[in-house]
Amino acid sequence: MEMQTKQKTLALDNAYEILEQSIMYHNGQPIGTIAALQSPDLSAENYSECFVRDFVPSALVFLADGRSDIVKNFLETVLTLRTRRRLVAGHEIQPGVMPASFRVVNEHGQEHVQADFGERAIGRVAPVDSMMWWLILLNIYEKSTGDKELSQRPEFQDTMSQILYLCLQDTFEVSPALLVPDACTMIDRRMGIYGHPIEIQSLFYGVLRIVHSLFKAETDKDKSVLNTAIVREKALLNYVRIFYWLDLDRLNEIHRYTTEEFGIDSINVLNIYPESIPTWVPDWLPDEGGYLVGNVGASRMDFRFFALGNFLSVMFGLTSDVQAARIMKLYELRWDDLVGAMPVKICYPAMEGLEWQVRTGSDPKNVPWSYQNGGNWPALLWPFVAAALKSGRGDLAERAFDTALSRLSNDTWPEYYDGRAGRLIGRRSNFKQVWTATSLILSHKLLENPAMLDLLP
Repeated sequence: MEMQTKQKTLALDNAYEILEQSIMYHNGQPIGTIAALQSPDLSAENYSECFVRDFVPSALVFLADGRSDIVKNFLETVLTLRTRRRLVAGHEIQPGVMPASFRVVNEHGQEHVQADFGERAIGRVAPVDSMMWWLILLNIYEKSTGDKELSQRPEFQDTMSQILYLCLQDTFEVSPALLVPDACTMIDRRMGIYGHPIEIQSLFYGVLRIVHSLFKAETDKDKSVLNTAIVREKALLNYVRIFYWLDLDRLNEIHRYTTEEFGIDSINVLNIYPESIPTWVPDWLPDEGGYLVGNVGASRMDFRFFALGNFLSVMFGLTSDVQAARIMKLYELRWDDLVGAMPVKICYPAMEGLEWQVRTGSDPKNVPWSYQNGGNWPALLWPFVAAALKSGRGDLAERAFDTALSRLSNDTWPEYYDGRAGRLIGRRSNFKQVWTATSLILSHKLLENPAMLDLLP
């Protein structure tokens, strides 16, 4: 026990050293954290930037440690960058879109912050999750500090209004889910998640849950969009719980579906073909487990398991209590597949062969069981711990934490791991990856003080 305590202390101290060294400054003020301190790929210049989604675990650590000034500066910096609208390929990016990342540039002795709205990203895709993470972090900051003045500033209110208008604008869609392109989330390379990926729906629901407490809605137009958000929140909740959920009962229902149904009394509403059920699903899905599938659309169900979307759904209350318990049961019964030697696998199973070629475009970084195609990401440890604690499965949270603790520091805090069990350090992984280190710190804090979960939407 003494040896384990010493190991934990050394690992956490080392993680804090990385966090401190990663802090980005602008005109002497801390405004965020860079992505990684050490990259084997010298061309990966954006790892010296601050990514909005990557900063979230750093922000939660700073808030827990009473260093809210860094989080406030970050929120203000991203807000300022949003107003610098950009023309890309002949059209203007919507003003509600937040940058994926930013960096501090020194030109002619003057510092300024430069944003990336996707124009420097692989595939040139603008992020959708950044604006949602920013708004969720704003809510967490307010709950943690009691500072209600920040969100009420006119520029913050204007930003919230634009985010809502962007997400709730009328389209050709009938579904309450949010339609987005591939590569607009944490999985920021082509992986066949275009449409309505569960990660975006979970974040979208988190935004809808909190916006009424942050947004004043003084004009009739704003009041109308806020009312729409409230209605959409309930519709999205019901839609995801019904159409994204998969357990053995649901699988049997899909297996016996009648297709080509017409009319409002249809049972197979989305016209999912039983033949689309992958052969691995019936044998892999345990009787007591279940999960939210990766994507749902017309005649389309992506049966892959995506970790972050499921974790966020549990954390934000998008799943029912029974569904949350079954997701954790799935982890308990399929631990070797979904966790293995390093928490946590980003998706399961990996795409291989022709499917990999078609869906990823033969992406050499997303080869089977590597990177975003079935790789293991320590950055997912903290949302796993949060979801497990929220579901009353502290035993699984402890197990995952201990698994990560035994390797991360010795492996120099890699970005990701390769292989079916996550035993190999990622072939192109950066070292001293900051959200790998902060994920361990934050997981420890959550285990020590589960009341931190009250800060979540």
